[in-house]
Amino acid sequence: MRQLQHSFEIATHGQGLSDFTTRVTAWVAASGLRDGLLTLFVRHTSASLLIQENADPDVCGDLERFLKRLVPEHDPLYQHTLEGPDDMPAHIRAALTQTQLSIPLRAGALVLGTWQGIYLFEHRRAPHHREVAAHLLGD
Repeated sequence: MRQLQHSFEIATHGQGLSDFTTRVTAWVAASGLRDGLLTLFVRHTSASLLIQENADPDVCGDLERFLKRLVPEHDPLYQHTLEGPDDMPAHIRAALTQTQLSIPLRAGALVLGTWQGIYLFEHRRAPHHREVAAHLLGD
């Protein structure tokens, strides 16, 4: 059994989903591992990770609009407002989604469905540089 670690830096353009599937699959393919498990972990509290449809961009747009409606800015309930009106909603959106993904590896490829992609979901309005830690375990 071998294990490898890597870090993906993702430059976001503000709120929205950034597909980084190609980068992950290229790294996994270069690893030479055939069977195992990939774990991805985003090292931030106002961004998250998703596996979502990558065929129709309307899916990503609908997800973004839904979360904006579900967790609006300027809610008088929020006490944490020092970092701007988009910060506390970003923390809540990250808490409602995922900060870690586990994806099986079989025969040298990630076991993703036909229309599944790996996304970083930026919940802040300003562009950020986000880091996703990767750990691959297998043989």
